[in-house]
Amino acid sequence: MNNLQRYLSHSKIDVVFKQTKDDFVVTEEPLYEFSGEGEHLILKIRKKDLATWDALEIIAKFVGCKSRDIGYAGLKDKNAMTIQCISINKKYEEKLKSFNHANIKILNTTYHNNKIKVGHLKGNKFFIRLKRVNLIDCRKIEEALGKIVTYGMPNYFGFQRFGIEGDNYKKGKAIIEGTLKEKRRNLKQMYINSYQSYLFNSWLSKRIEISKLVDAFEPKEICERLNLPLDVVKRMKKQKHPLKIMTGDLLSHYPFGKIFTIDDLETESDKFFDRDRVPTGLLAGTRVKNSEGLAYEIEKEFEEQTGEDGARRFAWIFPTEVESNYKEEKNWMELQFFLPKGSYATELIAEIIH
Repeated sequence: MNNLQRYLSHSKIDVVFKQTKDDFVVTEEPLYEFSGEGEHLILKIRKKDLATWDALEIIAKFVGCKSRDIGYAGLKDKNAMTIQCISINKKYEEKLKSFNHANIKILNTTYHNNKIKVGHLKGNKFFIRLKRVNLIDCRKIEEALGKIVTYGMPNYFGFQRFGIEGDNYKKGKAIIEGTLKEKRRNLKQMYINSYQSYLFNSWLSKRIEISKLVDAFEPKEICERLNLPLDVVKRMKKQKHPLKIMTGDLLSHYPFGKIFTIDDLETESDKFFDRDRVPTGLLAGTRVKNSEGLAYEIEKEFEEQTGEDGARRFAWIFPTEVESNYKEEKNWMELQFFLPKGSYATELIAEIIH
């Protein structure tokens, strides 16, 4: 998935980014305030060099419960320092007072009425350190960040979604086609989800490519190259946002809300520019609404019967709380930003350094 289209047009910035506990810190922001009472003990934990599953396994083993009895909102990277909340039955509270592990620290505890469920998450706050950044790189990074603050960024799935070799989606495709059998339900689902992500990324990359062509060429040339009606191309060219929306797109209110079919292209594109709504892309599967008309002509290329439920996903997101700090004496660039759940910090970095 390295050949994805980037909407920012600057040249590659040659800096060092490594996912380590010192240079990559993730802090989860829960969807709601915890009530401070109830049957569930909420642990705010800080973990390093451990995936969320590993941390849950360690805690479950320590108290003597099953890891599935522990609630969590989202899976966090292994190669990072991450702070997140988990929930466990209150009866283990006393035992947990003596919990001690080199890679997991319980920062504080409270109570809540129900178990934390997957997706009970507003988003994540990130701290990322880039190294070997010279002054010219620093200016280029700040310029790119400025554009991301103005326009947002593509909501691509990050490389983590595709496995260590980056080829989990191929296994997913083979399972769907019947050429690969995978008995373990969780692995099978992971491979198919990876293929859904691959199709989504491919679709989004195509839409960004079309948008860049619309910006770069005269409407007549685009019509011939892309086989699109002239009036639609003219209307797309007038849009202020770098991702051009088209008739038949399914939009969603942002950062959450109902999905609806585009009504008036000009009005909706202005509202997209104002961050009020964003176009959505297809996660291929059953029981999912398709875009219509012209938008569907492109979408259907990436439509497949995956055997899993489908969904719509934001094609674009708007990072907030963006800050940068250049440490010239060390040639470090430190970035902080907040992303809504389901979005990847590594993709923001990829958009900046190409």
